[in-house]
Amino acid sequence: MSLNFNEIDCVLNELNLPGMFVQEIVQPGYDSIAIYTYRPGEPKTVYISLAAGACRINETRRKVTKNEKPLRFNELLRSKIKGARILSCEQIRNERIIKITLEKAGAIYVMPKAQEHFAKKSKQDDESAEDEIFNLYIRLWSNAGNIFLCDKDDVILDSFYRRPAKNEMKGEKFVLPEPKESSQTREFPVREFLEVQESHPDKKLSFNEKVDLFYSENAESSSLESLLEQAEKWYNSHRSRQALALEKLKEKKTAFLNAGSLKHLGDLILAYGYAITSEANFIEAEDWENNNEIVKIKVDPKKSAQENASDYYEKYKKSVSGLENLDHDIEMAEESIKKLDDEYAKMISEKNPIKLEQVLRKTQKPKQQEKKSHPGLDYLVSGWQIIVGRDADENDDLLRHYVKGADMWLHVRDFHGGYVFIKNRPGKTVPLEILLYAGNLAVYYSKARKNGKADLYYTQVKHLRRAKNGPKGLVLPTNEKNLFIKLDEQKLRELERFQNNS
Repeated sequence: MSLNFNEIDCVLNELNLPGMFVQEIVQPGYDSIAIYTYRPGEPKTVYISLAAGACRINETRRKVTKNEKPLRFNELLRSKIKGARILSCEQIRNERIIKITLEKAGAIYVMPKAQEHFAKKSKQDDESAEDEIFNLYIRLWSNAGNIFLCDKDDVILDSFYRRPAKNEMKGEKFVLPEPKESSQTREFPVREFLEVQESHPDKKLSFNEKVDLFYSENAESSSLESLLEQAEKWYNSHRSRQALALEKLKEKKTAFLNAGSLKHLGDLILAYGYAITSEANFIEAEDWENNNEIVKIKVDPKKSAQENASDYYEKYKKSVSGLENLDHDIEMAEESIKKLDDEYAKMISEKNPIKLEQVLRKTQKPKQQEKKSHPGLDYLVSGWQIIVGRDADENDDLLRHYVKGADMWLHVRDFHGGYVFIKNRPGKTVPLEILLYAGNLAVYYSKARKNGKADLYYTQVKHLRRAKNGPKGLVLPTNEKNLFIKLDEQKLRELERFQNNS
């Protein structure tokens, strides 16, 4: 339940804000703001909440947590009214709308005594500075709360919530609601908050203290419970997805561990190549490694024994190479799950709902900002997105659906390997450091990894054309430039921190 108009009057009478200076403004979240005020020997923190069902204004002595990133309305207030003096503070009729009039006179109205010499100096430096008058309207309506900073003529400079459909935005005139008729006015009693006073029997609490304790102990406890539920859903969703991805990698590794059997089948084909005929897709051979048991081996009847054996040897080489990549991918996946577990452990141990909300906000992006899922690996380095395709399927899928003409493409020369793409940033040129990171990835996810170095070429995607009748993903570049890369272990370790596993 939000404060009613009688309770707001009680709060304002105790606050006695006229004559105080605005020392600082802090916005901890998207539904509250705190204004630090001061006069000699009397600092006060005025907390304003616009939360549905808990709209209120009151003095608080609790520490207000700053948001990690500067928020729009908070920065506006800091630029306009920080250092201003409060001329008046009143509730408009019984509308639960508070009007605070402030005067900002540059460096004249500053904190007394401790900064008095600065005031004198500033006054001498800027005698022509004009005073500015601002009206701050605070509307404490449940489900329609808002804060407006207006000029002296009540033209809105900005609002806490921008609502164009209701003309609650910059440049519009702030209009008070029509006065209610006396028959429409209801009497609302001032709550005594007896349960709060009973829980603090050794102290006589002011009305502001009762309000602050009531909402902090009740509203925030339910808020904390709700936030913990959100944290649990977030964790379970991400944990299950990452665990499934790790399981698939391990299954793939198990399959690759049997790579030795492919080489053995190639040896058997060479030994029993005479059994290949144009009518059959299989040959039978005695397996000398398994007590001479008869095994069936699939072959291509159009190819010779040497060609069929070569196919199996090539599969064996790919499996061995893929196993090296998989070990790295599995290690990264396990590290990602550990980080997720640690992050969730911190969440459930957090007792401050404001801090927990800030942590959750960092993990949840608006839908319009979410990146589309895509195959391959994803890295974000200094604002540059690097995508790695590790095989022909991923390369082809990325080329067809996820990269555009202005994106950069990199690939090693004379070796099979994955494609690396650097997503374009309009108006910006790819820095050398980002090119080196991408080049290291191109060498690492190629057959040149064992050499530890390789020549590669790079060009924009729009300069690639598909090879006619070529294998999947094969492209022919033009306008390419050359780059020599020697694998840098430190850069590869740094890239592990930049990998996006979401």
